[in-house]
Amino acid sequence: MPGPGVVLLTRPECHLCENARAVVARVTADVGLGWRELSVVEAPALGERFAEELPVLFIDGVQRDFWSIDEARLRRLLSPTPGA
Repeated sequence: MPGPGVVLLTRPECHLCENARAVVARVTADVGLGWRELSVVEAPALGERFAEELPVLFIDGVQRDFWSIDEARLRRLLSPTPGA
């Protein structure tokens, strides 16, 4: 599994991945977080495991979304918990 932080698992020439990349970049920039993209070319085992779900969004190693990244949901997931 990808490590800590926000990681977007993608594959080359994937229109859903392009859309997901734009959403993740916009939301993480708005909340002041970094993120990284990991291609299945670099991680073939993950590509095999998640082949039918790409793109896949991981936050701190936990799969949180796939196919179409929901911007509102991602904002909720990355927003600080009140009182924390």
